[in-house]
Amino acid sequence: MAKRDFYEVLGVTKGASAEEIKKAYRAKAKELHPDRNADNPQAEAQFKEVNEAYDVLKDDTRKAAYDRYGHAAFEGGMGGGGGGPRGGFQQGDFASAFSDVFEDLFGDFMGGRGGAGGARARAQRGSDLRYNLRVTLEEAYRGVQKTITIPASAACDACHGTGAEGGAEPVVCPTCSGMGKVRAQQGFFTVERTCPTCGGAGQIVKNPCRVCGGAGRVERERALSVNIPQGVETGTRIRLAGEGEAGLRGGPTGDLYIFIEVKDHPIFQRDGVHLYCRVPVSIATAALGGEVEVPTIDGGRSRVKVPAGSQTGKQMRLRSKGMPALRGGGQGDMLIELAVETPVNLTARQKELLREFEKLSEDNNPESSSFFSKVRSFWDGMKG
Repeated sequence: MAKRDFYEVLGVTKGASAEEIKKAYRAKAKELHPDRNADNPQAEAQFKEVNEAYDVLKDDTRKAAYDRYGHAAFEGGMGGGGGGPRGGFQQGDFASAFSDVFEDLFGDFMGGRGGAGGARARAQRGSDLRYNLRVTLEEAYRGVQKTITIPASAACDACHGTGAEGGAEPVVCPTCSGMGKVRAQQGFFTVERTCPTCGGAGQIVKNPCRVCGGAGRVERERALSVNIPQGVETGTRIRLAGEGEAGLRGGPTGDLYIFIEVKDHPIFQRDGVHLYCRVPVSIATAALGGEVEVPTIDGGRSRVKVPAGSQTGKQMRLRSKGMPALRGGGQGDMLIELAVETPVNLTARQKELLREFEKLSEDNNPESSSFFSKVRSFWDGMKG
């Protein structure tokens, strides 16, 4: 029986791209796999046919020969090259073909083929680091430069990060030939496992560095200068690229993330870019009016007028005396909140004067008058 055209077997046109051929092959391989077609006696033969077609069309050189000569390209040595004719799909080739199916279907998830994957596995990126930094409100207001000490891994100077004595480059693993995987034949199936010699890296260090033990990095503390911008808040995150942990065996360095915490202030409370300051005033000042002197976050002083008859909780605003915005955009305000203070530890004379003042001020407490008027109405209503 004449062989079917390989493009027809895979269900693609002759001008199909490599990606289209691969996609069609995957679909056919899944559909016709013998394990999924136990009740179909033709499945194994069809599965072999699909693999034979893909084995030719996935290789650019062999595909070109097939496009020119058809099946004759692999009969009698024409264009077969190196290993003899491969047009006849023999029983001994089934395990190899299934390995290709496994590799093509799952290789994307398991790191792919060949030494390049091993080289990527060998060099690993260093971990990102986190550093919690506390600053005062004054430092957050004006910005500051801080020096921090980081316990982290750094590239080994003795081997220049390669992990090999004298900085020599690692060599290809002799067990897996750089694949990072070894294969064991079990009947029709080929089982793959991580290479026990190189641990999947594909390369080994013949003479490990005596300083770092072959890791390519060592533990050490280092000092780092960090610029804290104006306006930072608790939770602000600053990223320093390349200042994290050193990579393994020459891999790229991770990043350092600095998380800011602004300490509580004994005078000011912060709300975004605005500041609050609770200022106590005497009964006399609140009643008669006057001035109080208040501090500002920049270290200055401001005199604030207190209107006559001010009550506890009254707020006054000082424009642009708050915190700067983190990324520009102006400055917040400072809100002054008055707290009318009741005097304590009165002398006999002070008590006498206050009692006299109370008798004379029955009509000067509008809030008290309003409240007790409502109370009397409430009681009268309950009696009715």
